[in-house]
Order: sequence, then structure tokens, then C-alpha cells
Amino acid sequence: MIDFPTNKFRIEEILLLNLVTTLSELKGVYLIKQLSVSTPGRICLFGEHQDYLQLPIIAGAISLRISIKGSKRTDRLIFIDLPDINKKESFAIKESQNYQNDHDYFRSVVTVLKRDGLTFSNGVNCTVQGEIPINAGTSSSSALIVAWINFMIKMSVQQPEFTAEKIAEIAYRAEVLEFNEAGGMMDQYSTAVGGIIGLKTFPKLNLKKFDVTLGNFVLANSGEPKDTQNILRRVKNGVLDIVKMLETTDENFSLQTVKINNIDDYKTKLTSEQIILLKGTIRNREITKQAEDLLQQPNFDHLHFGALLSEQHEILSGTLKISTPKIDRMIETALAKGALGAKINGSGGGGCMFAYAPDNAEEIKSALEVISKETFVVSIGEGTRED
Repeated sequence: MIDFPTNKFRIEEILLLNLVTTLSELKGVYLIKQLSVSTPGRICLFGEHQDYLQLPIIAGAISLRISIKGSKRTDRLIFIDLPDINKKESFAIKESQNYQNDHDYFRSVVTVLKRDGLTFSNGVNCTVQGEIPINAGTSSSSALIVAWINFMIKMSVQQPEFTAEKIAEIAYRAEVLEFNEAGGMMDQYSTAVGGIIGLKTFPKLNLKKFDVTLGNFVLANSGEPKDTQNILRRVKNGVLDIVKMLETTDENFSLQTVKINNIDDYKTKLTSEQIILLKGTIRNREITKQAEDLLQQPNFDHLHFGALLSEQHEILSGTLKISTPKIDRMIETALAKGALGAKINGSGGGGCMFAYAPDNAEEIKSALEVISKETFVVSIGEGTRED
């Protein structure tokens, strides 16, 4: 005989629980606390087009973030809602994931995590939303990948306690190596680790965290579309062709050690355009080294920092030719309004610029809003985290 409860409130509680459980099973969702993770975008302070050449960079995570919120399902399906771009993604967790395109990062992350020994008994329902300008040089793609890795690690059977550096390394494999893309490691490490970092990959990977407090920046999106991969290949291949040519006649030649004053010694081996490109690359390397020294000084010089930003932009615009007339005009506007320095951000060809404005960010933001519909005051932000 079944012993039914006599308390009518208990009966109602059981009936309600059964109803909710049935609805949950129909939807394929476990009733568990929703998980929420977020990851920042980033600005490249110094070293655009340097990291893939094994030259050092300095980057800063920003206060604009992308978040993923969701929970486990009872089946092995993944449903991703992306309302910011009016899209939805869905796929099943399988032994082998077949990529649908060259940017199929949701699947590639699952593939790389499984390769590293993680297993998934359940799929997920989740929503992705963000504040980071998309396809604008502020690392929205890498921030999404890092956030997705952080989210899926916590959804795995093992739930390992990976460091931010480990998450960054996984993100680099899932984004760059898995699809044979042209980028370096800056985006993955800066968004995962957060704060201000220096990254060197030669002769081995070395990550430095700078303990310095910077003021506000003004970030503005030109609205001009970027062709990141083609720009990366044009600049990267141009420099690598130079290196390959010089190494055949000078076994001691190295981008890490060559002095800018010695570049003219190669005039008989390079075209005038190649000499200019090589000088710009080495000058960019030297400015990054000056900035590294500056960021470690006990009395931080904000004026010098701003001047180095502007000096680097002159190289990026005039030598590497990755800026645009509109972005140059935005930079001129910010400097005229009192910014301490300003430069294009990221691979270039469009996208964002930023100005260092520790004292008058709102005034500069107002001036840039006349040119840019998407303008923000940002500060240096934390790395990827559970919210």
C-alpha cells in the first residue's frame, strides 16, 4: 500500500515538484543554479603586429566585457543564444566535431578541451551578451572564446581549476592553431589574465604583469569594417620575407637583436619599401621596450606614456599603413582636446582607436561622439572570471 501524505500543503508541493521536473525534462534542462562567466576586451598598448614575429607586446584588458550565462541540459546538445548579433548556434557534443566554417570557435573549444582530457556528460543552454565592439580591434572574438572555455570547463565532468594562463593557452590553440590563422597570442593572454601584461614569446613564453595604476581611456569605434586576416598576412608576410632573405646571407640576423642604425647596411639586399618596413618594425620594438621600462618605474610618468602611444601611432599609420583617414582624424580630435596620447588599436584597417585621458575623459568622449557613434570611457579591467 502506498502511504500518501495527509498534509495538503505537502501534496501540493509534491505535485508542483513533479510538474516542474516533467517540464524540465521536456526542455532537456537541469534545474541547477545558473552559471555566469565574463571576460574583458583588450586594447593593445604597444606592439601591434609584433607578437606573431616573436617580438614583445604590452596590452591592457578593458572594463567592457562579454558574458555567458547558462545551465546544463539532461541531453548532450548545446544551444547558444547570441541576441547581440541576432543569431543562435546549436550542435551536439560528439566524439568528433565537424567544423562548419573557419571561425567555428564554439565547436573548436569543445574539441580542444576534449583533447586535453575533459569530458562532457551534458550539453548546455546559454546566452552570450557583451559590451565589447565587434570586429573592431578590441578582441571581441578572443574574449568570447576565453569566456566559452571558462564556461565549458565548469560544465565538464572534471571541472579542473585551470589558471588564467592555462585558459589563454587553450584559447590560442582553439582560435589560431585549430584554423591555421595568422595571429599571435596577445588577445588570448590579455583577455584571460586581465590587467596590464607584457608578453614575450622568444626564446620562450614569458608573461609579465605590471603593477601600475593607469587612468581612464576613451575608446571609439570608427565603424569602418576590418579585414583582420588579410591585414595580418600582408604585414606579417612582408616582414617574414625580409627576415628570410637576410638570414640567407647573414646567419646572425635577428629581429630580436638588430639595431635600427644598422638596417641601412642591408640596402643592397632590400628594396626601399622593405627598408622602411623593417625600420618601422624595429622602431615599434624599441618603443615597446621603452614602455616596459616606464611601466616598472616607481613614479609613473603619464605624459611620457601618452607620448609613446602617439609616437607608435605614427609608425602604424605612416609605415605599416594600417590606419585610415577617419581614424587619423579621430586621433587628431582627441589630442586637440587634451588627450595625453592616442593611437589606432589592434590589427588596423578600420575598427577602434583609443586616447589616454586620465583627467578629461568625458570631454574627449563628447568630442569623439561627433565622429563615432560608439564611444566609451574605459578603464583597465579584470581577466576572465565567474560572476
